[in-house]
Amino acid sequence: MADPARLIVLISGNGSNLQALIDAIAAGTLNARIVLVVSNRREAYGLQRAAHAGIPTLYFPLRPYRDGQRTRQDYDADLAARLLPYQADLIVMAGWMHIFSNHFLQYFPRRVINLHPALPSVFNGTHAIERAFEAFQNGEINHSGCIVHYAVPEVDEGEVIVQARVPFLPNDTLETFAARMHEAEHQILVQAVRMLTQRR
Repeated sequence: MADPARLIVLISGNGSNLQALIDAIAAGTLNARIVLVVSNRREAYGLQRAAHAGIPTLYFPLRPYRDGQRTRQDYDADLAARLLPYQADLIVMAGWMHIFSNHFLQYFPRRVINLHPALPSVFNGTHAIERAFEAFQNGEINHSGCIVHYAVPEVDEGEVIVQARVPFLPNDTLETFAARMHEAEHQILVQAVRMLTQRR
């Protein structure tokens, strides 16, 4: 078997998608090793998930850059410099709430992927699940979905790697729909990482 792929996972919150990767690796269904988990928010619960799994973490906030009149591009370039020594095969944005410019992406061509809870070019940006549910309630749509795509500077517009359709059910609440969406996200994230790392 090939050596495990080296992953860096970027999070900003709960880290349930990170946990899906940790679980797949532990189960032997994903030949990979998470070499670093990065968060731009100190309180992100995903940092505790990483620590529990024995994975090194890095807290790298944007605020000091803003307070020091430095740019988002400076932040992107500095974070890239911190990540380069880890020699990651893939950088996974799993609930990472920061849009990267080419000052970051240029260092990792076609090695940065993002998970987004909507179908291509629909509900780009934040609160996609809530916006989809509102559209369902208004009778505008009967399904939504989620994608894993290559990261580009344009929000959620990169080439799609894997996608899943998630239908609405007649008695759905926002909570029940969100739960099914997160389950689909976990599945396609592991699937996309497996596909891309097997191509090495």
